[in-house]
Amino acid sequence: DLPSQGVAQHLYAKALAIEDAHGQRSVLVAVDMLGFTRDLAQRVARRARDDYQLPRDALLLNSSHTHAGPVIGRMFATGYLNMRQKNWDAVDDYTRVLEDKIVQVIGNAIVNLSPANLDFGRTRAGFAVNRRIKTPTGYRGAFHNWEGPVDHDVPVLRVTSPSGKIRGIVFGYACHNTAIRPEVMKFHGGWSGTAQHELEARYPGAVALFIAGCGGDINPYPFGSQELAEIHGRALAGMVRIALGRPLRPLTGPLRVRYEEFPIRFQKPKSREEFERISRQDHPYRRIHAKKMLAILDRDGELPKTCPYPLQVWSFGSELTLIAMGGEVVVDYVLRLNRELDADKIWVAGFSNDVLGYIPSARILAEGGAEAEAETIYYDLPAPFAPSIEETIVAKVHQWIAQTQ
Repeated sequence: DLPSQGVAQHLYAKALAIEDAHGQRSVLVAVDMLGFTRDLAQRVARRARDDYQLPRDALLLNSSHTHAGPVIGRMFATGYLNMRQKNWDAVDDYTRVLEDKIVQVIGNAIVNLSPANLDFGRTRAGFAVNRRIKTPTGYRGAFHNWEGPVDHDVPVLRVTSPSGKIRGIVFGYACHNTAIRPEVMKFHGGWSGTAQHELEARYPGAVALFIAGCGGDINPYPFGSQELAEIHGRALAGMVRIALGRPLRPLTGPLRVRYEEFPIRFQKPKSREEFERISRQDHPYRRIHAKKMLAILDRDGELPKTCPYPLQVWSFGSELTLIAMGGEVVVDYVLRLNRELDADKIWVAGFSNDVLGYIPSARILAEGGAEAEAETIYYDLPAPFAPSIEETIVAKVHQWIAQTQ
């Protein structure tokens, strides 16, 4: 609820334009921020289409989910209890500036297209730990579950000039960008920002882009300071460097892209009477959320039963398929897709195009807890997602991959 007290590490919006031998052009955008709202993503996509003739399918927007960045639009608005109107005005002004800058970097990437080779490989990093643990009062998400599911995979895409010079490095990891304490009021890219800085210092002239993975229920360990965030970032950069020094698999195309939004269902919401009761409670966040739901009921007569979910698939021939999912996707999704598809040839990203809330698996919905239901109020969702969410999304992924191969 307070303004920034300075800059500990600069934040960036970066773009990588890719065009295959058949003229199929796509742009990957990676931004050091908490997440894209649907409104911001739609405005950027519309301008990219109008200014650069870039179809929506060919624009992928990913956020690093750093918790030491600026407020964007009305994302998490319920969580900001003490925001005054002048602060919201500043947020709106910044969001407009950010939109302009993202559109600009998209254009710059397209203008600077030149011959290059793409190669893909993998490495691993070990600081991600599942954060959900069962307590006497239910599952909570602020702990370290050493036996819980986790994905330590680090996908790496190398972009080199025809002479072999590294021009771009795209890498991912499935972990929350939360190593820095919330009380630190300075901008910082978190461990992913440090990793990008380290790689760009090691490879002069190269641009490093981080793509957040399915780390909705994963935290770094240990965490709690800027120093720890930077230690993790340097460790991640070191593992990416190891991958870059190994033989990687060439990606030859053709590039096929697809983007679509389809409905995912909510569970049955609370009744008007229940929301009215909650709106009189002492819990400030639940009270604010209940009042927002009552306002929707007054306006529309009912709460939404579904919401649009963004899914994107980019296939680089038969060598690699990048699956970009919206929201704070939990790790179960990447682990399941790795089992059901060719794990060596897929890259699953979360936090893409619209960070609309946590995207729980059926398992987590059955268990309950933060990622299942408690966090829905901060995203202004009318109710937790229905248990069908996992099958709906996974079935769509299978369908699209079959069609793009």
